[in-house]
Amino acid sequence: MSRGWQGRYHDYRQLKYHFPPDQPWFSELSIELDLGYQGVLKDYVCQAVSQPAKKPKGGELTLVAKISNGEKSRSRVRIEHAIGGLKRYRYLSDRLRTRKVILYESSLLICAGLWNFILTN
Repeated sequence: MSRGWQGRYHDYRQLKYHFPPDQPWFSELSIELDLGYQGVLKDYVCQAVSQPAKKPKGGELTLVAKISNGEKSRSRVRIEHAIGGLKRYRYLSDRLRTRKVILYESSLLICAGLWNFILTN
């Protein structure tokens, strides 16, 4: 889990902050991404990138692209369920009134620990 960011910051901006593109972070890895990371191929060197196809503006996806997107979403479903489990505690889905990032991070780790406890028992 990364550190909390105050305000609105896109996931890809956070990735570029924690893993600067000038170093070979992913050069020997095959990575799976969602559509929020559109510029990864031009900024980073990767062995393989699995990313869903984006629907063209004003058009439709081909049947091959739809099937490929379905396969990629089936591999990501466990990650999405884990994020959904954290949202059950309403900590990720509600607006927080605290400005203390340390309190937010600690509470989020507690929620993640509780969700992992539920999954293992």
